[in-house]
Amino acid sequence: MSADKAAGPHTGEDAGGGTLGTGAADGDAPVATGPADDGGTRVNDGPAGRLQALFEGRRLTPTQRRIAHSMVRSAADVPFLSSVELAELAGVSQPSVTRFAVALGFDGYPALRRHLREVAPAEPAADTTAYNEYQQAVEAEIENLRHLAEVLADPRPVARAGRLLAASRPLPVLGLRAAASQAYGFAYFAAKVHPDVRLLHEGGTMLQDRIDAAVRAGATALLCFALPRHPREVVDALGHAKEAGLTVVTVADSAFAPVAKVSDLLIPAAVGTGLAFDTACAPMLLGRVLLEAMCDDLPDAQARLEQFDARAAARGLFVE
Repeated sequence: MSADKAAGPHTGEDAGGGTLGTGAADGDAPVATGPADDGGTRVNDGPAGRLQALFEGRRLTPTQRRIAHSMVRSAADVPFLSSVELAELAGVSQPSVTRFAVALGFDGYPALRRHLREVAPAEPAADTTAYNEYQQAVEAEIENLRHLAEVLADPRPVARAGRLLAASRPLPVLGLRAAASQAYGFAYFAAKVHPDVRLLHEGGTMLQDRIDAAVRAGATALLCFALPRHPREVVDALGHAKEAGLTVVTVADSAFAPVAKVSDLLIPAAVGTGLAFDTACAPMLLGRVLLEAMCDDLPDAQARLEQFDARAAARGLFVE
C-alpha cells in the first residue's frame, strides 16, 4: 500500500546470543496463547499449530517453556525425536523433558511422542546437510517464514492488532537493542499514515517517562518488538505500560518469550540462529503485515500516502 517502498531493516545482537524464549526467572507464567477471538495467537491446523495448541493454558516453568519453544520451532521433526535428542535440541537435561511430558498430563515422554505422532503427523524436514552454512541460514529463514504463514492463516489476531494500533493516538512503538531496527522500520512507514507515532528505541531512565507522556497524550495501545537477547528493561517497560492502562501488542520470537506475561496480544515470528548474529526476516515481515492491518483501520491512510507522494515529487525527494 505504501508508495515509498524501502528495504526492510535487519537486526542482530551479541554473538552467541540466546534465542530461546525461556521466560522470566522469577517463576511460572502462563503461555500467552489462546483462541484468536480472545486476542491470542493460536496458529492454524499445521504441525506447529497443533503443537502450540497442546501448550495453551498450561502454566509452564522457564525450562518447560524452553522445551515447548524448541518443539514448536521444529514441529516437523519432534514426533521422531527421542527424549535425549529433544533435550539436546532445547539445551536442557533429559529428566527435564520427562518432567515436561508429565506436566502436560502424559505418563512420560514415550506417551507424549505417541500423541504427537497422532496429532501432528509430518514428514521429517528435508536434509540440508549438503548446503554450506550460508545456504543453511537461508533455508532456516525460509522455514521461519513458513511458520509465520501458519500463524497468519487465522487473520483475526492481526486484524485485532491493526484496530488497536490504528485507534491509539499517539501510538508508541518500542524496540530496544536487537529489536530497535524493527521498531524503527515500523515507525518510519507508520508515520506516513498514522497521525502520531512515537518511536521508543533507546532505553534508560527516560523510557518510562516517555510511556507516561504517551498515556497523558491519549495513547491506548503500545506496539513492542521483542527479540533475543531479551533486555530486562523491555519486560519492565511493558509491565509499566500495562499498569499505566495501555494494551500491549507484541511481536516476539516466540509465544514463550519473556515478554509474554506482560503482553495482551503476542504474535510470534521466529528469528534465525544459524549465523553469528541472529536474523529476523519473519519479525520484519510480520511488522509490515501489522502495518497493512493498521492501514485497513485508518480511513484516511490512502489519502495521506497520496499527499506524501505529491510532496515528495514536488521536492524531488526520490531519484526516478
